[in-house]
Amino acid sequence: MRKINFSAGPSTLVLEVLKKAQDELVDYQGRGYSIMEISHRSKIFEEVHFGAMSRAKQLYGLNDDYEVLFLQGGASLQFAMIPMNLAMNGTCEYANTGVWTQKAIKEAKILGVKVKVVVSSEEENFNHIPEVNFSDNADYAYICSNNTIYGTQYKEYPKTKAPLIVDASSDFFSKKIDFSNIALFYGGVQKNAGISGLACVFIRKDMLERSEKKNLTSMLKYSIHAQNHSLFNTPPTFAIYMFNLQMQWLLELGGLDKINQINTQKAKLLYDCIDNSGGFYSTHAKSHRSLMNVSFNIKDTNLEALFVKEAEEEGMLGLKGHRILGGIRASIYNAITPEQVQILCEFMREFQKKYT
Repeated sequence: MRKINFSAGPSTLVLEVLKKAQDELVDYQGRGYSIMEISHRSKIFEEVHFGAMSRAKQLYGLNDDYEVLFLQGGASLQFAMIPMNLAMNGTCEYANTGVWTQKAIKEAKILGVKVKVVVSSEEENFNHIPEVNFSDNADYAYICSNNTIYGTQYKEYPKTKAPLIVDASSDFFSKKIDFSNIALFYGGVQKNAGISGLACVFIRKDMLERSEKKNLTSMLKYSIHAQNHSLFNTPPTFAIYMFNLQMQWLLELGGLDKINQINTQKAKLLYDCIDNSGGFYSTHAKSHRSLMNVSFNIKDTNLEALFVKEAEEEGMLGLKGHRILGGIRASIYNAITPEQVQILCEFMREFQKKYT
């Protein structure tokens, strides 16, 4: 019997996607070989590769102003690649809303670019998304759209004249996005859109002109990867195959508006359960509650380890909060169903009755 996996990442996958991959693992489309075994230069794999790019752009409604890049090194490598490729001679501005923006700021500073932290919610332990106003003439303005540890999420992105950079790793492909001022939009796909080993980057073509002027090693240069359609070196072929299956599933489901409707329903179920507990449960986020990661505590914190243990006994995994914040965290990404969230809520109500 499959468990309900609330892990923050790598996270649960859509069961029908897993079954499709299982069916094709040894014999891809009846061809007598696995997709993992064939050349990334072959016509068969190129159909998967370019199909995945096309479907990803289709879901976000993007035109030819943007390139799709498939890169290795996870989202964490992008913390360095972004300033390497896109910093000019001015200031790179960041909104600090959690651990992942802290890491991005650190990497930019290591590279010696001029970094300005425009706003931060660190003093409040990142319990909200602060209002931010970026400078018009910044080299770029950087945000993380959803904060997995603290359970906060931008409901709307800042309007900027400076090119906006968005780390969307943990709410990737979960809702429609206004790309009007976005220069680069990226994420690791292992939370919401596939398996670990692949980062997907949507980059506006004028940003590639910046990259082209940089004296960088080839593997760290966006323009090189764009010119080679993410086939400069051997890409993570199976991860791209899984990403493509996930894109197909989302399109068949009804696209990003439909998955956002489902995600909103799931989050409401869980937040209502917390809010109606009379203080037994409480969320970390004071505002800007995430639809993806719900971080919460039990009034008697001594019960939290027991909560995680008993939940595991009931077939629910990954509910232990991040070591930085502690408590409990339920990650309710695209592959988690409303029915599974309802099972968690029923467990939470029973746990409260048992230990009140």
